[in-house]
Amino acid sequence: MSAQLSIVIPCLNEGETLIKLLQQLQYLRQQGHQLILVDGGSEPPPDRSLTAYVDHLLTSAPGRAQQMNNGAAVAEGDLLWFLHADSQVVSGLEQLMLVQPVDESLWGRFDIRLSGSHFLLRVVERMMNWRSRVTGIATGDQGIFVHRALFQKIGGFPQQPLMEDVEISRRLKRYAPPRCLHQQLITSSRRWESDGVVTTILLMWGLRLAYWFGVSPKRLADFYRNHRH
Repeated sequence: MSAQLSIVIPCLNEGETLIKLLQQLQYLRQQGHQLILVDGGSEPPPDRSLTAYVDHLLTSAPGRAQQMNNGAAVAEGDLLWFLHADSQVVSGLEQLMLVQPVDESLWGRFDIRLSGSHFLLRVVERMMNWRSRVTGIATGDQGIFVHRALFQKIGGFPQQPLMEDVEISRRLKRYAPPRCLHQQLITSSRRWESDGVVTTILLMWGLRLAYWFGVSPKRLADFYRNHRH
């Protein structure tokens, strides 16, 4: 029997981008894969009509790590695929993840492409993909996938408000290097465009550097919130 995917999408106050993603994923449900949406307290709450698009619509305390762990707790698939709500996917990506053997050490991510047209965004995405390939550290935007048994073995995503993707990558690397797929996920560049491309580059690299030097995720999350508001 072929391996099954459980796709987990955390969301908070998303709109048409989320619906577009859910529509893009319906062909996977038709193939027997599972789709799990985990809302972190949107205002107003998500429309119940979304249940037509998913196998589970969960409500969770806010926080991407908490939401993804809650989604994984009801997952039945062999492989967990964590997608951000502002991602866009093309059909066939599942075949790249499910290439045999799908063993318990399997984890990885896709290359990323930012949706905007600014030339600096091309530089950003190339640097993100290169850095990830060199370091073995994935970002959430890259659509992290991991065998459910391995995810359970490491205890899931760490309960921290920022850099949960960096930390889970560190833990997964102890078991196996990531499968770094060249095929692209498209993710929204709205953050880069609203805050300024150069400003966002400096902010994100600064946060990552501070994390590597041991600054706590809570302090980084507080700084990030204050900077953006």
